[in-house]
Amino acid sequence: MRFFVTGAAGFIGFHLARRLLADGHSVTGFDAVTDYYDPALKRARLALLTSPNFHFIEARLEDADLLSRAISDSNAEIIVHLAAQAGVRYSVERPDIYVQSNLVGTCNLLEAARQHSPRHLLFASTSSIYGGNQKVPFAETDQADWPMSLYAATKKSGEAMSHSYAQLFGIPTTCFRFFTAYGPWGRPDMAIFKFVAAIESGEPIDVYGHGRMRRDFTYIDDLVEGVVRLVDVVPGRAKASEIDSLSPVAPWRVVNIAGSMPVELTAFIASVERALGKTAEKKLLPMQPGDVTETFASSHLLFALTGYRPTTPVNEGVRSFVEWYRSYERARLSE
Repeated sequence: MRFFVTGAAGFIGFHLARRLLADGHSVTGFDAVTDYYDPALKRARLALLTSPNFHFIEARLEDADLLSRAISDSNAEIIVHLAAQAGVRYSVERPDIYVQSNLVGTCNLLEAARQHSPRHLLFASTSSIYGGNQKVPFAETDQADWPMSLYAATKKSGEAMSHSYAQLFGIPTTCFRFFTAYGPWGRPDMAIFKFVAAIESGEPIDVYGHGRMRRDFTYIDDLVEGVVRLVDVVPGRAKASEIDSLSPVAPWRVVNIAGSMPVELTAFIASVERALGKTAEKKLLPMQPGDVTETFASSHLLFALTGYRPTTPVNEGVRSFVEWYRSYERARLSE
């Protein structure tokens, strides 16, 4: 099939594009390669997407005309919208960037999709949407109206906008809520990247929430597998089961992608220490604005729709990240 993937130079977009190409599909990647973190890491990812079936466009979502032409020229059957300004804490410092990328950019993407009419539009949302919810595990049908950060609010808005386009223009849409993705080629602002870099350098690590926060860590290969399996699960008008989040008025649903295995931050750090063979010096700090105490997904709907749920143990996933990090750093320092 022909795919159009926004955010193709990003952590998740790169892994998804590589998987789609390996499966024999053609992929048009779209990414602004911004300097939110080191663009060299993004270009190193892109350098691995060497298939003749991969075409890359470097541009911003905010350029509505260019985005629309790019989607039209790709003749994509499937659009996967992963591009966004990520990060909970940065949204406190620079809300303007989140509004432009996650709201204006997503609106431009939806308008381009309306003009092109893809077979399926898939939109990356976030577990942060569940915000202040107290009930766990988080189910897709739970109320999610108390965002704890502007990042979460923009993603919730993106879901709402995509629902309106699904209803008005009949665009089959699946929104997936990611839960703490991690793995090789991850972002430098992610906790595991920061932990490994600091411990390797003999520097202390900042441990927020005094290490008592729990996260439903999802290994990148598991996350990509979930997305790939959902491509062919096109929302229709009939619910798949009583737990289906399918809209009553539109071909639109939301699906958690996570393993339903939350891990306390102290246990996650212990896995990092084992993989490195080093002990971290820890600075225990209070929770930061926008943080939540726990993320814990229900994966029942993902399993009901695809027969799949993430299974990679944290110890295994952390080892893979550490191996990649050391290899990447050696290559970078030798240049």
